[in-house]
Amino acid sequence: QVQLVESGGGLVQTGGSLRLSCAASGRPSGDIAMAWFRQAPGKERELGAGISRSGATKDDAESVKGRFTISRDSAKNTAELQMNSLKPEDTAVYYCAASIPGYSNRFYTPTDISEYGYWGQGTQVTVSS
Repeated sequence: QVQLVESGGGLVQTGGSLRLSCAASGRPSGDIAMAWFRQAPGKERELGAGISRSGATKDDAESVKGRFTISRDSAKNTAELQMNSLKPEDTAVYYCAASIPGYSNRFYTPTDISEYGYWGQGTQVTVSS
């Protein structure tokens, strides 16, 4: 089992920045790929950014490219999402996700929601115009 705890959401003005953090426990960092998904009201949950088990490869949604950066700290077993130049359309609940341990090779970044088996409780990000 993998447990995920998110922190760092909040209210920010357009153009501002926020940093989300996700602490994982239950499995070593190298066993799991991690990602940040988001879900706006009335919409499906979608990938924001993902990072492979090794941390060597990443995948970002087109809507956040150049603005969001995902990273991970293997020693602390955490994953962070730095969000810059925030827009009102980034308003959503952000969920940290972890793949099933050993699911993929160390350099593959899962991008489909079905490839993730563990989820955090979510943290609200609101961007005011």
